[in-house]
Amino acid sequence: MKITAFNVSGNGIFAVDTAVFAEAIRSCGAEVVLFPGNSRVKRSVAAAAMRASAEIDTNVTDVRIENDKVIAQRWLYRQRIFAEFSRSAKPWVIVVDPSLYGEIAAKLGAEEGVLPAVTAETRTKTNGLEAAGSGGESTIKPDSALLFVAGAGWTKKQADGALHFDEAASTITGFIGKANASLGSSKSLVDMPEAAAAFTFMSHMNQVGQTGSTPRHQKGLATCCHGEEPHVVGWRFINERRAINLDANCGWAQGKADVVYVADAFAVMKKVNELLG
Repeated sequence: MKITAFNVSGNGIFAVDTAVFAEAIRSCGAEVVLFPGNSRVKRSVAAAAMRASAEIDTNVTDVRIENDKVIAQRWLYRQRIFAEFSRSAKPWVIVVDPSLYGEIAAKLGAEEGVLPAVTAETRTKTNGLEAAGSGGESTIKPDSALLFVAGAGWTKKQADGALHFDEAASTITGFIGKANASLGSSKSLVDMPEAAAAFTFMSHMNQVGQTGSTPRHQKGLATCCHGEEPHVVGWRFINERRAINLDANCGWAQGKADVVYVADAFAVMKKVNELLG
């Protein structure tokens, strides 16, 4: 079993270190690669491991070989649980406590690795711009006066007990085009794989609230959204909030929207599109 240890210290640049570490992991040919867990390594080694298609574990306090298997140890859950584990995937990058790096490398008989010379770009280059989603025209319009947010309710079974993905998609895009509105989405909708084929115009770039954006539009209309706090936080810069939901007790009705229409969003938006021509 080949184990290589790279003793990295000092300061570095993320873009350069990531490229260098990735090449070191690939070219050393080791099954297990050790790094000291100092600030320079921790800043870049995870990205390097991903580029090198390697598995990685950090904050390891000990490594040993038992029955030809490498076993690592580390604390979990705020140092309340001590765990031992191993991985079958190779290469396996193990980032150990920097104060224990020398001791662990010596105990394992690790080969001392030399970082390769790699030329890396240190500035981000823009190769081009792509509209959110794959449906062509961008659905994100920061200058629009209206934000239209679609929730997961558009993908649920309707009154006839059937799913209407295509109808939902055409209704949403029809309104976005006619009203020149910007499109937002709940996280649950953009994460839903079964709706991806119909909702090609939507991506995680449309997500509002939670880990998404906080748009700034004059008005906002939420449809089929429950209106929980994360969504409202994402709406904190919207001046006028309205929502359409079949549930009169949804989150939007609890003082979080100026107007709540208790109605079927499919029927309401179909009528709106008709009125807009």
